Amino acid sequence: MGLECTPWITLDESELDESFVRASGPGGQNVNKVSSAVQLRFDVRRSPSLPNAVAIRLMKLAGRRLTSDGVLVITAQNHRTQERNRAEARERLVDLVREAAVPPTPRRPTRPTLASKKRRLEDKGRRGDVKKLRGGKTGFD
Repeated sequence: MGLECTPWITLDESELDESFVRASGPGGQNVNKVSSAVQLRFDVRRSPSLPNAVAIRLMKLAGRRLTSDGVLVITAQNHRTQERNRAEARERLVDLVREAAVPPTPRRPTRPTLASKKRRLEDKGRRGDVKKLRGGKTGFD
């Protein structure tokens, strides 16, 4: 069984490495004793589940969560229990993979309208006139 991200991409459980660490921030009596925060590690570069294009987009999306080895590290510590933090970390990973699975739409080049060309030229002329007025003789020549 694995994490289903899209109908054609399923991440195998063996590819995920979870470790439990102590959460930072304020807490009660349990905060120094219980390791409820989750660090989820997923090796994007070596994952057989991801197509190459999706892996490349995922590495770009990951930003500073990606190590130099190509491992995506997601830390979840918002909840009080390991299970809820674990579920949140997995959900965030699935969301990232889903976002990477959709290729970006290419930009269609457009032409400027005639009105915008006219406005540009009028502004350009106005600026030129202002600059012409700045020069001139100062009387010290």
